Amino acid sequence: MGEIYDIREWFLNPNDLLVISGPCSVESREQLLATAEGLSKIDRVKVLRGGIWKPRTRPEAFEGIGEVGLRWMQEAKQRYGFLTMTEVAVPEHVELALKYDTDVLWIGARTVVNPFSVQELAECLKGCDVPVFVKNPIAPDVKLWLGAIERLEGAGLRNIGAIHRGFSSIEETSYRNAPLWEIPIELLRLRPDVPIITDVSHICGCRELLQEVAQKALDLGTLGFMIETHNDPSHALTDAKQQITPDSLKKAFSGLVLRKKIIDADEMVLQNLRKEIDDIDDEMLNLIAKRMNISEKIGDFKKQHKLTVLQMGRWKQILEHHINRGVNLGLNGESVKEIFEIIHKDSIDRQL
Repeated sequence: MGEIYDIREWFLNPNDLLVISGPCSVESREQLLATAEGLSKIDRVKVLRGGIWKPRTRPEAFEGIGEVGLRWMQEAKQRYGFLTMTEVAVPEHVELALKYDTDVLWIGARTVVNPFSVQELAECLKGCDVPVFVKNPIAPDVKLWLGAIERLEGAGLRNIGAIHRGFSSIEETSYRNAPLWEIPIELLRLRPDVPIITDVSHICGCRELLQEVAQKALDLGTLGFMIETHNDPSHALTDAKQQITPDSLKKAFSGLVLRKKIIDADEMVLQNLRKEIDDIDDEMLNLIAKRMNISEKIGDFKKQHKLTVLQMGRWKQILEHHINRGVNLGLNGESVKEIFEIIHKDSIDRQL
């Protein structure tokens, strides 16, 4: 593992890809140490994760090994040089985790949905400098995610990161939790100072999709991964289908394409392309504003001649024309439809 990794430095300047790995649940001393030994051979893994308390849907399911697991995590830390990380859901979890020198905490998706629970954790963490990651809530609500981060900041915490782990959906998809990439992108827009990593295990729910989703996350600029590993995944007590062995993790990394950092010449090309987009965007806004001015004139004409504002026949005709024209230009027909429906609604509102 080399020298001890300082995750606080990563928060200040997250240039290196942060990789957090370990079992979904700490099940036994032997299981944890065997997994940690395998992970110690992968240089990219800096943080050993392990679930000590498991929020399960059904009460008869395995709900975690409890405090003794923290002792085993501490032993793995001393033996292999990892930082250790676990999930906390109530103040008692925080107190016990810190008692056993846990280096990093995360707040899970089921806890983030409850602002009261997050506030209790924030109060408990006052005065601590332990880094805390906040998973997105189960529901696709960026404000709820942002609110949890703000509650921790209100308690004085400064080393706060976010974990994108996907969102529950009533629709059948190939994912356990739909990634809905637009939501972490929106969080990044709102809070570019909060580093976001991706929990690919919980997005996928199965081993087969891990590499594909990890590459997608890399392409979108994720700053790290949380990936669940187990020395014997098929016999894991929780989430067996989504865990992989440390050897499989090492192979997965070898197949990922890490985008190179931009050098000066490339940066100039990129900046020129971005400038072209900015100019086109400005031109589009000017044209939309011009269109709305004409819509208002049409509205005045309709009022003077006692015509209805909404003329459905013409609207259907021009929408169909725009969609066909867009598709012929290589655009997505559904996107064209959504854009012009928004423009049309604004036009109607101005004419009323």
